[in-house]
Amino acid sequence: MFKQRLLCSSIATVTALSGMQVVQAQDAEPVEEIVVTGVRASLEKGIEIKREKIQIVDSIVAEDIGKFPDNNVVEALQRVTGVQVTDRGAGEVSGVSIRGLTDVGTTINGRQIFTASSRDVSLQDVPASLLSGVDVYKTRSASQLESGIAGQVDIHTHRPFDFDGSKVSLAGRGIYQEQADSTDPNLSALFSNRWETSAGEFGALVNLSYAETNFRDQSVTAGAGVLFVGADAPDGFVPYQRIFNGSPEVGGEQVWQEGLEKGMPFAPGSTVNINGEDVEYLIGRDAVFAVDGSGERERPAANISLQWAPNDSSEYLFEAFYNGYRSERFNSLNFTFVDSWEDSSHLPRGGEIEVFDGTNIVKTRDVAASYGFTSGDLLVGKTDSYLYAVGGKWDIGDRLQLRSELNYQKSEYKETFFAMRAERVAYGLGVDFNAGDGVPEVEFYDDPNTEVDESNLADASQWNAAQLYDQGASRKGDAFTWTFDGDLELDLGAFHRLSFGVRADNRTANEASKAQDGGILGVPLGDLDPGLTYTSRGFFDGRADVATRWVVPDGHHIASNAGTYREMYGLTKQPLEETFEIDELTTSLYAKALYEAGPFDGEIGLRYTRVKRDMEFYDVEFESGEDGYFSSASTSDGKLLPTLVARWHINDDLMARFAYTQTLRHPGFASLNSHISWGDDVTNIGLAEASGGNPDLEPTESQNFDLSLEWYFAESSALYGTLFRRNIDGFEVTSRRVVWHQPEGETEERRFALTQPTNSSDGVLQGLELGVVYFPENLPDFLDGLGVQASYTALDSEQKVDDFDNNGDKTGQVEVPMFGVSDSSYSVVLAYDKSDLDMRLSYVWRDDFLHHHEARLFANPVGVYNGEETSLDFQASYSPMENLTFTFDATNLLDDYYQSYYEYPDIYNFGSSIYSRTFALGARYSF
Repeated sequence: MFKQRLLCSSIATVTALSGMQVVQAQDAEPVEEIVVTGVRASLEKGIEIKREKIQIVDSIVAEDIGKFPDNNVVEALQRVTGVQVTDRGAGEVSGVSIRGLTDVGTTINGRQIFTASSRDVSLQDVPASLLSGVDVYKTRSASQLESGIAGQVDIHTHRPFDFDGSKVSLAGRGIYQEQADSTDPNLSALFSNRWETSAGEFGALVNLSYAETNFRDQSVTAGAGVLFVGADAPDGFVPYQRIFNGSPEVGGEQVWQEGLEKGMPFAPGSTVNINGEDVEYLIGRDAVFAVDGSGERERPAANISLQWAPNDSSEYLFEAFYNGYRSERFNSLNFTFVDSWEDSSHLPRGGEIEVFDGTNIVKTRDVAASYGFTSGDLLVGKTDSYLYAVGGKWDIGDRLQLRSELNYQKSEYKETFFAMRAERVAYGLGVDFNAGDGVPEVEFYDDPNTEVDESNLADASQWNAAQLYDQGASRKGDAFTWTFDGDLELDLGAFHRLSFGVRADNRTANEASKAQDGGILGVPLGDLDPGLTYTSRGFFDGRADVATRWVVPDGHHIASNAGTYREMYGLTKQPLEETFEIDELTTSLYAKALYEAGPFDGEIGLRYTRVKRDMEFYDVEFESGEDGYFSSASTSDGKLLPTLVARWHINDDLMARFAYTQTLRHPGFASLNSHISWGDDVTNIGLAEASGGNPDLEPTESQNFDLSLEWYFAESSALYGTLFRRNIDGFEVTSRRVVWHQPEGETEERRFALTQPTNSSDGVLQGLELGVVYFPENLPDFLDGLGVQASYTALDSEQKVDDFDNNGDKTGQVEVPMFGVSDSSYSVVLAYDKSDLDMRLSYVWRDDFLHHHEARLFANPVGVYNGEETSLDFQASYSPMENLTFTFDATNLLDDYYQSYYEYPDIYNFGSSIYSRTFALGARYSF
């Protein structure tokens, strides 16, 4: 299974150093990022942080991340109580939610970080190997950033004063991706030392990381629901003909409602009125499509930290952090329309249609003369992010400590996208939209009257070259940030400390893009350059009765010969055109007081934040030779955010907390762009796509209530639970509605599905989270070291979203669950830590959840749900000598489907995806 050479070289490099003469490292200083060994010690430190913090916090400490059987920090976080992960793909998990909400603020050593022009950071881009710990804040102090209504993830990197003397750590892993059949390196190195000099104490640390991943994702999807007449067709129709609103067959009328919250009625005998006649209809799918995605990703990263303490009362710090991202993803798409109403009586099913029991929803049918296309696209992306910080802290007498820092960061993302289609009309096919477990079945038929095998989708001679798509984008962001903070010890009754500070952040963001496409060539694909064609093979591992091979234009070949293919389509290379530029100044002031009165302590605080924003938006869709135009806008808003936290120390081991806080989420920069882009009907559904932003968006505000009870019943054990509620006003949600628009250069209006963000949704989220860490004492010798870490989260959510009719007019609001919120989730980790052996077996489960709303264009329910998700992972490490550890990791052992559906999973199944299992061998050596 493993490619032995790469695995062995990863381990041998580290192992060879164990024979060198080295200096034994001393124990780390007892600071928060203390380096610990063994699962029990790291969990114990996490419990200690939770107990001591004023806020409600859960932590992963020191080597805890590296010891989890995970390939990035996002996957490690899913075992934190109340944290859920989603958006699996490309060999990793990329989405994080805290208590069901995805708006998570991210800081590194307390500094806000971002990727390119977004407000958020791509957390999966931060290598776990560079981290000393991660704190997940469920509640917020007035001294912390106000952004992130879900919570805040604070990442800690290593610093030289964390260690006594010198420290060197080297690690290497070979990670086997099963679907991609590739073994990839994950390497890291840390070098740190500190020196006493006549000018004080100096420390220097360098931490390097490099990770490479080859991946493959595969999915098969039954398309959206549309209406058909039945076998008894009304006048003007033939049997099983599709019913298009506004078509001549229906007198140009709107005869059925698209995009209803629950979809069109699907009881047998349901009717629509066509030309004055009640006509029974069927609901069938418009398409079935398969995506075979593969690619390669690289992530280099580095951290430099310099510390200087000239005396006991002052300390200075310089840090530089870099993380990069390089990715090539090639998607091979096989898209087949199944809404044809040509006579199919000559096909194996004889033209018969089967519906799901008790419904009018089509389950199986044959389709004659079905149009389909394949598409090969290549997306190449590159990110470089830099963060530089310089600061100091000073003790002014015995009561006052001051801190200040200036940091600068910049991040840029660039991408190019090439895609080319091939098309054909198939002889016929048979489809079962749910052949079992939500997976569709598609069989292409061969015409017995020809010498060509029409069932062979890998025959390039049957496909004609169609459209070419040439796109690109650039997204940039930078920020200068200055902070000044102070702590003053008080002797004022119950109040013993006053903390205060100011933060000024000047952020800029801009984006640029280009897009052009060429029309259908109509030339057989097999007549073009042989290097143009690519054949997908072994699709879906034989786990579904669908085509396993098909031919597409090769995106790598097109991108490598871009000039040739642009010329073939009559196109020229286009420059990127700027779409918006935003300059934002955020100023924040805070003050908080810590108090203690008998068994009670806590904090009372206020934070005031004000945002001033200047925006320029550019229209890049102008005729050749004309100047583009821009519009501008300026906005400002301020908000006062109170904080109250109270802790009740019931006894030495039992503690209760109450917290009331307010948090914000400022609108995303791209969401503010006023320009509307009017696109094309790329899937031939009779409706073009359009999208734009909204410069009038306001911050989302959340009032947060938390009540917890925590029992620390042993040194390495704790039991805790929290009740919480979030009242959220002004969610930024995507509004998708149908509008009429006459594009420039055209003579008639066309219908567009317009997507825009609004603050039109309010919501409530409430729930319960429970957690336990337990290492029993006095176990039999062979069980000594056995423990469990478990958590459970129950959520109840609701939000109101706008509803629109077919004319694009708002008709009111409907109540739906919050996007991304599972009603329940849990994780269980069985741990064994004894002597030189350390093992974990972890299982994570989350319930299904509403993922998003689809465009309101179809007959199915508008909500798209993700099905329940599970993951079973294993990790083991063994230390044959004090400084050397060998590791084995395995993730996604169950190799389950990840599925989605339209509200009713048995009859409205949607997508089914499989992602890779991974297996890894590695070694760590430190001295």
